[in-house]
Amino acid sequence: MEPTSPRPEVAVGAIAVRDGSILLIRRGQPPSAGRWSVPGGRVEWGESLAEAVRREVEEETGLTVEVGGLAGVVERGLPEFHYVILDYFVTVTGGSLRPGGDVTDTRWVTASGLAELELVPSLLDALGEFGVALA
Repeated sequence: MEPTSPRPEVAVGAIAVRDGSILLIRRGQPPSAGRWSVPGGRVEWGESLAEAVRREVEEETGLTVEVGGLAGVVERGLPEFHYVILDYFVTVTGGSLRPGGDVTDTRWVTASGLAELELVPSLLDALGEFGVALA
């Protein structure tokens, strides 16, 4: 399969933790279709990183957020894609949780609930590196 871009693409992700649960979405499109991840996606031309985080969260979950500090950076690559993803801590400020865009489901997940879901590769490792602690 041919690469989607001749160079890495910049993407963002949102780490929202509330009452001991983390906000996750089930991806509806490749890569990792059907797997659970944090909300996020590609940064559009002319868009700031914070704008991209807010847009992606609202499109995918129906929630509005305040963007906080950088949680960390992850890199995902296969022969057909290469993403550099900047994950940010966010605080939910409004909206109603519902799947949107290319997302098939959204939910708040506890630490024990993570074990029941098919997650995108290395999500648990990244959350650990970012210091995300769930009750």
